[in-house]
Amino acid sequence: MRPRIVLIAVAVFATLAPAAAAVPALGPWSTAQKIDEINGNSSELNTAALDGCPIQSPDGRSLYLASNRAGGHGGLDIWVSHRPNRHAPWGPPENLGEPVNSASDDFCPTPIRGGGLFFVSREALPGSCGLGDIYFARHYRGRGWSEPQRLECAPAGPNTVLDEQGPSYVRGALYFSSSSATVPGDVFVSHGLPGKDFGPATPVAELNDSAANDIQPNVRSDGRELVLSSNRTGTLGAQDIWVSTRKRLDDPWSAPVNLGPAVNTPAAESRPSLSAHGGTLLFGRAPGPEGMSDIYTSTRPKLHGSR
Repeated sequence: MRPRIVLIAVAVFATLAPAAAAVPALGPWSTAQKIDEINGNSSELNTAALDGCPIQSPDGRSLYLASNRAGGHGGLDIWVSHRPNRHAPWGPPENLGEPVNSASDDFCPTPIRGGGLFFVSREALPGSCGLGDIYFARHYRGRGWSEPQRLECAPAGPNTVLDEQGPSYVRGALYFSSSSATVPGDVFVSHGLPGKDFGPATPVAELNDSAANDIQPNVRSDGRELVLSSNRTGTLGAQDIWVSTRKRLDDPWSAPVNLGPAVNTPAAESRPSLSAHGGTLLFGRAPGPEGMSDIYTSTRPKLHGSR
């Protein structure tokens, strides 16, 4: 069991300087396939259990996922698969174990540089903010995972009485969604530093549709492209993957656009994530609205002449 850890409620805001590098020119997304059907990837990434919440580490050599497969601690657990380089197939997933995983649902892993990991846990500890809270842990070579720190509860911090999902950290900004079985999701952002404080969350108005379930945002490493899962008007199924972009870090996000039938289907597409340079998309797909089932992937080429 994790001890109650209360962070000092002081907002630490990071200044987002305008981006100067050119946005990479990328082609269209390929038709999505199950990840274990591509390039000899391990069939153990997808099982008869619920497998989803896929996301690559920044160096592209680890793939984190959430699964309730056998061998876990109970409910959904966070697992990780490794490979020696970005062109090799993925190895068999390994359970992260305690203190990250618990007997409750632990999901939406988001690795960052330096061995850090944001994730969501529904473990009902003293001081918990709500249904699922965002935590942060760090992996130390030879010592394993640190005791996870729960981010502060609203109004001082980002965690609420609802289910937080899809934490995505880029340049001082933590994007995530809040929702429940009866409250449709919206996307929020909180500013701070990993392992320290995150301030009050504010809704990202241009990404939210008041009548829709907008959840699980993920931001590309340069901060100028964001994917999310939504059932807004124009969706092909229960939940689809949508994309929004911006030219500079201090610009508002564009209106989200559906990624279309190469990626979306009448099934439910959930928790999308982009690789560091945006060439690979990972997501979960279920045959119905009940959550995750299998992990799928789509890729897009870097266009000729793009830097």
